[in-house]
Amino acid sequence: MKQFFTCLLTVLGLNSACGQHNYETTDAEGFSQYVNNPDAVVLDVRGADEYAEDHIEGALNIDVNQNTFAQRAAELLPKTKTIAVYCRGGRRSVKAADQLEAAGFKIVNLKGGITQWKDAGKEVTTDMHEIDVVKTPGGKVVKFYALVHASIRIVCEGTEIEVDPVGKMGDRVTDYGSMPKADYIFVTHEHGDHFDKGAIAALTAAGTQLITNQRCADMLGYGTAMANGEQTTLANGIKVEAVPAYNITEGHTQFHPKGRDNGFILTIDGLRIYIAGDTEDIPEMVNVKNIDVAFMPCNQPYTMTTDQLVKAARTVKPKILFPYHYGQTDVTGLPAQLEADGIDVRIRHYE
Repeated sequence: MKQFFTCLLTVLGLNSACGQHNYETTDAEGFSQYVNNPDAVVLDVRGADEYAEDHIEGALNIDVNQNTFAQRAAELLPKTKTIAVYCRGGRRSVKAADQLEAAGFKIVNLKGGITQWKDAGKEVTTDMHEIDVVKTPGGKVVKFYALVHASIRIVCEGTEIEVDPVGKMGDRVTDYGSMPKADYIFVTHEHGDHFDKGAIAALTAAGTQLITNQRCADMLGYGTAMANGEQTTLANGIKVEAVPAYNITEGHTQFHPKGRDNGFILTIDGLRIYIAGDTEDIPEMVNVKNIDVAFMPCNQPYTMTTDQLVKAARTVKPKILFPYHYGQTDVTGLPAQLEADGIDVRIRHYE
């Protein structure tokens, strides 16, 4: 009789004990081991309004009650990592965990949801930027914050790096004044979706170093200008390579002429990060090697088509690829296209 009522509650969506699952359910302390773990993705399955109120830092948000949950999970979540799932009180996360496990994901579920997490004294945030965590070969933690379009924040154990900071893109606003001052600011070129004097000023302190192309240094009147092919090593050991970024399609070369703009390769404690800038699949990409994390643009006529991006990714062969600067281009098919190449494609809000 007890089993009957347990199963009845399951049918009503009030209990999951009747179903069988193999995933782990853990408390806040156990769940905290998956937060900031490069081998895990934290997934908030509540509604967008709940997520905006507060959430665990770095959590992705896919609403389990939306009809698109399974599709978005397949597009955004890597099966090579543990998916650490939570909701408000634990009921919706069980629903999500059951679906994800059935789809072949490795799951851990937070018992009691974010309510239990907060009751245990664990931190939450209202920061809406997605965060990916990667470890360097030397064991340092590097966090990548998806801000908007081509704007990236990179943090490694207290070192703050900002790439192409822009305060306003359409109706999306990034409050750089509320962020820590940058140790290093990289600007690839002078277009308004990459170069914003106000954002640079808001991030600049006495010790901030700006690294850019010659055009931006001239427009600002300061900064370290690097040309394609030049290399330098920053004070804390970060190696910087300026690499070409330009258009090759006939009729588009005026947007980013060869030799003017930069991409950058940053090497942080052995972790190689390729920030391609505004470019197409140029021949020089064959020289971009041993890349762990790549940011590559995708929106014609200014940068690459999806087919060009696939070709470029197969040339560079990064371990992790973030399509960025993609505007209204549909990039959701890229993870499936590059799965056989062993490239972990992560779609973030870089519209």
